[in-house]
Amino acid sequence: QINFVACQLFALLAAFWFRIYLSPSHASSAVRHAFATLFGIYFAVFCFGWYSIHLFVLVMMNYGIMNMASIPNIHRYSFVVAMGYLTLCHISRIYIFHYGILTTDFSGPLMIITQKITTLACQLHDGIGRQAEELTAEQNRLAVKSRPSLLEYLSYLLNFMSIIAGPCSNYKDYIAFIEGRHVHMKLLEVNWKQKGYDRLPDPSPTGAVMYKLCITLVSLILFLTLTKNFPMAYIIDNEFLDKTPFLSRLGYLYVVTQAAKPKYYFAWTLADAVNNAAGYGFSGVDEKGTFRWDLLSNLNIWNIETATSFKMYIENWNIQTAAWLKRVCYDRAPWYPTALTFILSALWHGIYPGYYFTFLTGILITLAARAIRNNCRHYFLSSVPLKIAYDVVTWAVTQLAVCYTVAPFVMLAVEPTIKFYKSVYFHMHILSILVLLLLPVRPQTHSARRAQNQAMLNSIKNK
Repeated sequence: QINFVACQLFALLAAFWFRIYLSPSHASSAVRHAFATLFGIYFAVFCFGWYSIHLFVLVMMNYGIMNMASIPNIHRYSFVVAMGYLTLCHISRIYIFHYGILTTDFSGPLMIITQKITTLACQLHDGIGRQAEELTAEQNRLAVKSRPSLLEYLSYLLNFMSIIAGPCSNYKDYIAFIEGRHVHMKLLEVNWKQKGYDRLPDPSPTGAVMYKLCITLVSLILFLTLTKNFPMAYIIDNEFLDKTPFLSRLGYLYVVTQAAKPKYYFAWTLADAVNNAAGYGFSGVDEKGTFRWDLLSNLNIWNIETATSFKMYIENWNIQTAAWLKRVCYDRAPWYPTALTFILSALWHGIYPGYYFTFLTGILITLAARAIRNNCRHYFLSSVPLKIAYDVVTWAVTQLAVCYTVAPFVMLAVEPTIKFYKSVYFHMHILSILVLLLLPVRPQTHSARRAQNQAMLNSIKNK
């Protein structure tokens, strides 16, 4: 943890230096790629020692696949090799270290690299191996038309801004950033003459970085004060279960889940700030004319804490991983995309049984929540009081459903997970199954989703 914080803080300083002294106007793309790569390799070795060899082995294996595999199969081979290697590393952790977390836990960076490898492979397949009419609007925008050079490939996967904690970004966005086109491309989407500008503005990320550093500081304080005082293990303590009523146990479950969040808020927001400090992460201008630096943001804390649906919660938690799952699995799955996406998410996280309890439970609750929303929500839109009441109830149910679902993710093992679910009578599982029996959800096929995407694309073109 000390190595992680030290590296990220040093990366933050390096990112400011990189933006000022190695900007596209001061250095060539090759120099920027080389600097980002060498510093990333140094951070990996500093943090993980000889374990970092796993990162470099996976990167070079998939570089060989990217150059030797046929385009129609490049995404399949890359996916199998990257996920297979990641899974073997996960197995070694659980088999050798028995649920322990290594001080040199290299699985986090390996997970991010796996995301990037599979993202690039799919986008390369879209750009070279598929026709434009077969792609969604987003796939068309992100398609990569040529294989990257070794330096570009290494820079994308191992750059110092994301090697430790991510996030995963799209290859075209990263290359545009290195070449100095990143901000310019986003600004061209706005008619600045109508806003009174004679030329394109030059947005600075300093304000966004300072704001995100404030969030990391608050998150760190909350982590040090709350997380250790409200351990998840207490919810299966025998004395607690014997003396605490059911509703009080649910309330405490909400408290301990809230207490577990600050470490994620800290790590992800700091990683976002590092990228912004380097000048990467500009996403455009909002309706008020404010410059936005959230292209790489991994969470939206306000939307998480006020989510009124399971879907809204998931979409605002670990945003870049959710986007990766959508691009490499959900949008490409021939059938049952929701189930396959949850299964891939569990496999990517590791092989601890608790992960699979969480994501399999998530499938049930997601489908049940979708059925309720599709069949009931419109009855509560006729008046403001009804809508407010609906939002309050769905907020409370969503927060409790998330707590119920993620508890095994923290507990990891089978025995405490079963003990926890027995203590709360498997109530969410039972309610979700009843909802699905009464309000069945018809799975959306790949062809149906493609037709919807094409209709949306045609609508945009007509406008």
